[in-house]
Amino acid sequence: MVEEWAPKRVVIATDPATLAESVAARFVTRVLKRIDEGKTVHISLTGGSMGSAVLAAAARNPRCAAVDWSRVHFWWSDERFVPRVHPDRNEVQARAALLDALSIPAGNIHAVAAADEGVSLDEAAEAYARDLARFPSSRGPWPSFDVCFLGVGPDAHIASLFPDRPEIQVTDRAVVPVRQSPKPPPERVTMTRPVINSSKRVWMVLAGEDKASALGLALAGASYEGVPAAGAKGCKRTIFFVDQAAAAMVPPELIDREY
Repeated sequence: MVEEWAPKRVVIATDPATLAESVAARFVTRVLKRIDEGKTVHISLTGGSMGSAVLAAAARNPRCAAVDWSRVHFWWSDERFVPRVHPDRNEVQARAALLDALSIPAGNIHAVAAADEGVSLDEAAEAYARDLARFPSSRGPWPSFDVCFLGVGPDAHIASLFPDRPEIQVTDRAVVPVRQSPKPPPERVTMTRPVINSSKRVWMVLAGEDKASALGLALAGASYEGVPAAGAKGCKRTIFFVDQAAAAMVPPELIDREY
């Protein structure tokens, strides 16, 4: 079967604060639409400053209270293998920004096992893959995320898929452990490209001039092995939400002024 993905488009906001508010409003609108259609919604979250800023902006959005959050499941594309309450955990940041304020069943928040819970790094990755497999889609033993949020590092990494590392090549597993990560902490758990690319919408959110080069390479069709962000694709939408500083190298024809 030939896989088809949406073309990459760029949506530009003036600054990081405006960017976060804009993406959060789109996120809440998307969730409400899917629920109105009678769907169960699966969202994959990301860490980093912009990931947290979007969630905090969603918490402030007036329409957030109208969402039936019992119909929404939250996941993470990657997690740092540190103790459960460690501030480096993406889960900790997301809970503080949004999740702890929601009326949502505990079982709808799918967190990776932590380093202080008596499991090894490999066991944590295997357990997360089993959890994903409880919600299979037509594309594999994992959900097709309605929105998969991703940050993009200055080196163009996404999730914990770093350039020229073996994890970016894995296609026969949903989740893999990461050791000796080039960015601390050294041990992590990450979804693989097939899971990310099964998402209906991949929304990459990035801000700052230090991201301009990575964005330019990702849009130029660079190899995903060296530029992981170039290999992230949604089935319906692949959008880079960026601020003006990050957009310095974006070709005008890729800018979406209507989305």
